[in-house]
Amino acid sequence: MVGYLITAIYAMAQLDGLSENLQDFHIEMGTLSVSAWGIVTGLIAFGITMWISLGLTRLLETRIQTVPRLSASLRVLIVKMIRILFIFIATMIALSSMGVNLSSLTVLGGAVGLGLGFGLQKVVSNFVSGIILLLDNSIKPGDVIEIEGTYGWINNLRARYASVITRDGTEHLIPNEDLITQRVINWSFTDELVRMRVPVGVSYNADPHECIALMLEAAKGHERVLEDPKPVCLLKEFGDSSLNLELRFWLSDPANGVGSVKSQVLLKIWDLFKENNIEIPFPQRDLHIRSSDVDLVPRNAPNPD
Repeated sequence: MVGYLITAIYAMAQLDGLSENLQDFHIEMGTLSVSAWGIVTGLIAFGITMWISLGLTRLLETRIQTVPRLSASLRVLIVKMIRILFIFIATMIALSSMGVNLSSLTVLGGAVGLGLGFGLQKVVSNFVSGIILLLDNSIKPGDVIEIEGTYGWINNLRARYASVITRDGTEHLIPNEDLITQRVINWSFTDELVRMRVPVGVSYNADPHECIALMLEAAKGHERVLEDPKPVCLLKEFGDSSLNLELRFWLSDPANGVGSVKSQVLLKIWDLFKENNIEIPFPQRDLHIRSSDVDLVPRNAPNPD
């Protein structure tokens, strides 16, 4: 792209009088005066600088990713800061090439403020939110999060959004502002350990001690359930129609999914209860109909009264 721009400006410069005409044509914006030729050269300078800057950014990003002492979020933050610095330098070079006095950009500041009034506030808010997330290290690439029913792991953090990949392979782009303002469950914030709770109700005819032993057997038989901390099962309450138990166990790999483990443990509990004739009750209602002393009159009676 830069090569095309250089070729185009060189070709225009060869045309007799074209560069002079462009230099004579000025655009006035208050106290700011820029020639058409300055705009063209400024765009070319911006393109060249950005091309070089992006190449240097990719090179530095590759080097930064190999530094083991830096956390994942700190690496992303450093790369973003470098990219912002290069964009700022490219913009300043472009403005200088246009002949703009960099010490007095009142008009440019007003234009930026006007642009913010037309919708850039959201972009700036998301960008600032992304910087906050990277600085406080609350959300970082590789974390397993849940937000508004979306469960998955963070693939990448951008300036405006976070890329979250779910278990079914769907990639969700969540604005950074939502990660700050909404309630987010970070399953791997402190460490990778996650405790699962599985409530189960059993009949009052069942022995709760036997039920607890069978539920612990179901949890310990799963390959992803940790032995330390060990699973526990508690009698929570005497419910309306059941003894309410709760099985608790720990996982160390929530990124591989937690719903499947819960389902498999419940199926094992079901099998063990069936083998031991333990009933899982369900709500039942008895309906009693009382006889009435009202005399019934046939519909086809000639005089119902």
